Amino acid sequence: MKSRHLSIIAKKEFRGLLNERTILLAVLLQLFIALFSSFLMVGLTSMYDPSSLSRYSHYRYSVAYAGNDSQLLSYLQTSPDFRVYKMDLSTAVAALGQRKLAAVIYVPDTKPDAPDPIKISLYTVQNDLQSAIVNVKLKDVFLKYEEHLRQIREGRLDVQPLPLQVPAATGGGDFYEFVYGLLIPLLVFMPAIIAAALVIDLITEEYQHETLETLISTPITFTEMIWGKVLACEVLVPIQAGAWLILLAINGIAIQNPVLILLQVSVTSLILILIGTLVALHYRERTAAQFIFSTGLVAVILLALAVPSNPLNLLARLAVGTAGAEQWLVLGVVLAIVAALCYATQKYAEAIARNHKSC
Repeated sequence: MKSRHLSIIAKKEFRGLLNERTILLAVLLQLFIALFSSFLMVGLTSMYDPSSLSRYSHYRYSVAYAGNDSQLLSYLQTSPDFRVYKMDLSTAVAALGQRKLAAVIYVPDTKPDAPDPIKISLYTVQNDLQSAIVNVKLKDVFLKYEEHLRQIREGRLDVQPLPLQVPAATGGGDFYEFVYGLLIPLLVFMPAIIAAALVIDLITEEYQHETLETLISTPITFTEMIWGKVLACEVLVPIQAGAWLILLAINGIAIQNPVLILLQVSVTSLILILIGTLVALHYRERTAAQFIFSTGLVAVILLALAVPSNPLNLLARLAVGTAGAEQWLVLGVVLAIVAALCYATQKYAEAIARNHKSC
């Protein structure tokens, strides 16, 4: 193969990409995700832990207080998170049903020093995101009132409890889980998936548009044409992935080892691109090839995720700076797979080229 011929094919494909609206829309979608990664982190966090949104909310919620006056009412009124309205319970619940209130709190007439427990009733809208945020904010107020009641009733204790020194929570778990465990691997590997789907389109369109014979009649061979398309798709991966890393850094997300991340992504993406190439060469029809590749891609990803030191996990560890020597072992395994796929692609392309010549 001649490098000049490969560069000619690659340049041709780059010019053709400007007319591929699907690919451009996919790139713009990734750009949107990277630019607004902070908003994405908040949204993904709320999917499994809605209460985590409370740290981002500075809105004052309207709540109703019904029942007996207590120190709890004072705590609610001094809280910066609530606007408190004293109302009858029935009126308050009706207003809650009309979404005029975020919550209703009912306090019985049990005295603070009474022997019976004080059972406070909280009314909120079921399965509501705002209610989850209000619950978290009310929890702090309720804990403060509970401590007040404990001080009033501490004379009943006949055994002195042992004080516990619990370290203050530092937070940030949700941020690290989504940004480093999901967002960064998603963004830097998405270009590899798009490039693999793109190489299928680039190869199958030669068959569907019947331009293959024209290309083969030039000094460029069939195998050079295939490798030129592979090269064009592979070059796109580190460019896109590097752009996403830069945008994440602009968002204030610290990323360690960006060069090693791009190296791992570039090499690993070759596996997907070569698999897409083999599928396209075999089926030669875009719809069938894309369907088979997409189905196989799911199986490949699931198989990779079953291995502890998979590329996605390694990317997360590289991003936080905790990857050890196993990163080079993973890179070696990936390179071995790439070499095997390169050999298979070369032989398959040569076999197809011989068939074209014999025809």
